[in-house]
Amino acid sequence: MSFEGGEQPDQGHDHLVTTVIRPAAPGDLDAVLDLADDRRRQYAIYQPRFWRPAPDAAARQAPYLAGLIADPAVITLVAVTDAGLVGYAIGQLTAAPPVYEPGGPTCMVDDFAVADPGVWATVGVDLLAAVTREATDRGAAQVVVVTAARDDPKRAALDRGGLTPASEWWVTSGDGSGHSAGEPSRAAPAAVGRHEDA
Repeated sequence: MSFEGGEQPDQGHDHLVTTVIRPAAPGDLDAVLDLADDRRRQYAIYQPRFWRPAPDAAARQAPYLAGLIADPAVITLVAVTDAGLVGYAIGQLTAAPPVYEPGGPTCMVDDFAVADPGVWATVGVDLLAAVTREATDRGAAQVVVVTAARDDPKRAALDRGGLTPASEWWVTSGDGSGHSAGEPSRAAPAAVGRHEDA
């Protein structure tokens, strides 16, 4: 499977960049780990306790992601341009909890990141569309994507991709207040979107 993504302006240049979305390969692991590490660091700014990276997070995540990439039951897609890997999305089909009946399996997308917030509207939307198509082909009734509440570019991409918010997680800061003194409370550190007609 290979999907020709959209074209996007090359920032600072006058030409368009073609993005190809394809299944992840073992050789993509280091680039995916770099993007995942960048996302962890950004999310830790949004909510320092919930998203705080472990000191050896990348080393711990490497064998886990390598296993997902090697597993044909997992949807692992990357977006690539001439400049290299610019995004990835990983979806896993799972049964809904027994008290819910969405009409079939759920494709859970927890690992989903792009190289620059400015490409969520292009690369992110294309990756989401490709994951949704593949999940639908595999019988998924819905796609659920996890994101930080303050990741506005990603949330806009999810909205553009037809997802709607379905759940939020609210956490305390450790002192019981839920937010830093003098700082206004914001929405949850992790929000889940639900694609109704995947």
